[in-house]
Amino acid sequence: MHPNDSSPAQGPLVGLRVLDIATVVAAPSAAAMLADYGAEVLKIELPGSGDSCRGFPPFKDGKPLWWKVTNRNKKLISMDLRKPEGLALFKQLLPRFDVLIENFRPGTLDGWGLDRETLWALQPRLVILRATAFGQTGPYRDRPGFTRIFEAMGGLTYISGEADGEPMHSGYPIGDSIGGLFGALGVMTALWKRAREPDAPGEEIDLSLTEAMLKLMEFLPIKQALLGETHGRSGNTSQYAAPTGVYPTRDGQWVSLSGSTNALFAANCRAIDREDLITDARYASNRERCTHTAELNNLFRQWFAAHDLDHVLARFEQHEGTLAPIYSARQIVEDPQVRARGFLCDVPDRDFGSVPIQGVVPRFHHDPGAVYRSGGDVGEHNDEIYGEWLGLDAQRCAALRAEGVI
Repeated sequence: MHPNDSSPAQGPLVGLRVLDIATVVAAPSAAAMLADYGAEVLKIELPGSGDSCRGFPPFKDGKPLWWKVTNRNKKLISMDLRKPEGLALFKQLLPRFDVLIENFRPGTLDGWGLDRETLWALQPRLVILRATAFGQTGPYRDRPGFTRIFEAMGGLTYISGEADGEPMHSGYPIGDSIGGLFGALGVMTALWKRAREPDAPGEEIDLSLTEAMLKLMEFLPIKQALLGETHGRSGNTSQYAAPTGVYPTRDGQWVSLSGSTNALFAANCRAIDREDLITDARYASNRERCTHTAELNNLFRQWFAAHDLDHVLARFEQHEGTLAPIYSARQIVEDPQVRARGFLCDVPDRDFGSVPIQGVVPRFHHDPGAVYRSGGDVGEHNDEIYGEWLGLDAQRCAALRAEGVI
């Protein structure tokens, strides 16, 4: 047994089986979240090249590190569904699963002979998650999608950046991560009905990743409709709380300040020895403070610039202010809170012995999930699945491999 398989799955979803035929990040991350809670996830990739996510940096010794996290806790097989033999193998596997996750353009699976009626004929209670850029309907349904498209057309990019600067994308594909969360939520919602109604039919979930991004924008549409105002950019200064911002300390570190209630404003003022601001009529409420954002931010900026980070943090901790250091990845892994909760798990890995991967969020008291396997190699579990599950002998597997089917 490979060391990556040494720990059994655990958590409330043990017994649930998920077939992941999606690629890149958003939909596969939804499958990984289900696996975190114990679901048995089998990922199918194209023989040879595998998922294109394997080509994303960073790399160590030629091995993709991102892949190891996004495809944690999964068993991996290779199969070309476009070939008749691959399609036949897929149809043999499907009845064993409760959930199918895919992110091909609308109609792709139909063209391969896997329309929803065929899928439900094979597994009548199957939950199908379809993740696409814009959804299964509408004039944009056939457009390709990547996270920057979701973020740009979902509203996030427009409101990010300095007020007088260009719209900004984050340095990380947050749109994919948000889509994965909504995907996992959708699957679990559909499964609850199945658990409640044993005779309930399967379900098809239409996840538009652009809509998922827009969903998080909360008040942008209502602000536009009722006030006629387009929410714009304000850099690191919040438009709904003051003072707020990102500030450098004397020793070249960075901190982020927040706090919208009167009590929190008072605590922040005490931390910088400016209790006089608490009783100043100009700052009596958050609404009034927001009209004086620039002057308040300047007062706090001057104080931070005159003190080193350790002193700043000590003062705000003493007075229970709402301040946080802005962490690099190195500072994250060294943080006492992260270490105390054991959130970064050392997970067995074929290439590096073990790798640090974030643990399960949120944590369950009675039935916790776990991360026990890093993302592995293309077809790593072919022998197990094709041999033990489907009963194919070594000679047949070798022939399928030679034909490029697996």
